[in-house]
Amino acid sequence: MNVILLDKVENLGSIGDLVTVKPGYGRNYLLPSGKASLATKENLAEFETRRAELEKHAAKELAAAQDRANLVKGMELIIPANVGSEGKLFGSIGPIDISEAFEKVGVEVARSEIRMPDGPIHEVGEYSIGLHLHTDVNVDVTVRVVAEE
Repeated sequence: MNVILLDKVENLGSIGDLVTVKPGYGRNYLLPSGKASLATKENLAEFETRRAELEKHAAKELAAAQDRANLVKGMELIIPANVGSEGKLFGSIGPIDISEAFEKVGVEVARSEIRMPDGPIHEVGEYSIGLHLHTDVNVDVTVRVVAEE
């Protein structure tokens, strides 16, 4: 399936690229989310008329993501948790808990933007968590899990 990208898509291409994708990926993700349109002559002509508008919108999104990245860069979140005698948590700290901790300090971070390559946190300590705010913007934040008093 040939599509024209209307937005930058990670590991695929940027605005205006004509790419070939598997039909399911195009039909179920790219087309419904508005990230691409079918590569027909009519859609190519329409894209060329809208190119400046799409690039301007993409630049705004990138600038907003970079502003958010500057806001959280170097930030250290402290999350109190219910802990046993050996430093193990009763439960775990996952993306939802981290998102709520960001919300408490006044920063809006969606669950889907949080990257935890080692999975949920199960012990007290200091961890580096990645935030994927945009296809071009990634930031690391320190999360410190402490015993609840």
